[in-house]
Amino acid sequence: MTTHSNTPSGWYPDPHGADRTLRYWDGSRWTEHTHAEQQPAQPAQQPAPAQPAAGPDPRVQRQVQQQAGVAAGGPGGGTLFSEPVLVVNQKAKLIELTNEYKVMDQQGNQLGSVVQVGQSALRKVLRFVASIDQFMTHRLEIRDAHGQPVLLLTRPRKFLRSRVVVTRPDGQPVGEIVQQNVFGKINFAINAGGGQVGAIKAENWRAWNFAIVDHAGNEVARITKTWEGLAKTLFTTADNYVLQIHYQLPEPLLSLVVATALTVDTALKQDSRGLG
Repeated sequence: MTTHSNTPSGWYPDPHGADRTLRYWDGSRWTEHTHAEQQPAQPAQQPAPAQPAAGPDPRVQRQVQQQAGVAAGGPGGGTLFSEPVLVVNQKAKLIELTNEYKVMDQQGNQLGSVVQVGQSALRKVLRFVASIDQFMTHRLEIRDAHGQPVLLLTRPRKFLRSRVVVTRPDGQPVGEIVQQNVFGKINFAINAGGGQVGAIKAENWRAWNFAIVDHAGNEVARITKTWEGLAKTLFTTADNYVLQIHYQLPEPLLSLVVATALTVDTALKQDSRGLG
């Protein structure tokens, strides 16, 4: 037998045929001692290069800073209820059968989403063949970054005025957003606990931009519709908004302000479009 160059003297491939096992020959017999055959040293595996961290989204930054006129700020708390700026972009569709929105911070990091739920196939057909959204009840879930519902919204069918009911996922009521007038600059009352805790005031008759005030009339937040581009405006249903919250708000006003901004399209703009 020929010894392997990388094995010590007296050790040979196992005569019993065990794969890649060596056995010692003491000169008169094979011993019971075995060990694995030494393998050539393998080069150390190099760690995979680290993936670069996702950077700011210049499109979202342009939407916030140039279109909505909101100055760049520092990072917030990283959630729907702790960021000073929320960017709400509706998913562009040629025909809108289900409302869907993506919610991001001012850097473009996704914080959550808004998804319409509870629609039957018949209702989708009706939305396809006729513009009857205002006569239908809409239900939406506001979800966090992990897809878990944090607020539920119901807009009952309407004739002239909208009303949005806001609850927690367990059914606990948060409040209501109620349209106050039909003509002129549209205003909404923000109600909770049997009283009015704030209001939403359109700044022009087309109701593209809104100031949100507390019960004393002080502005606490602002919603600005941003230009989604000529092609999207003409040929799709997409609407984009930026919410700027001026300071940390108490509950339930905070949840109602967030709910307002994330569903303003369903609450008011669902029934009329223009080039704004």
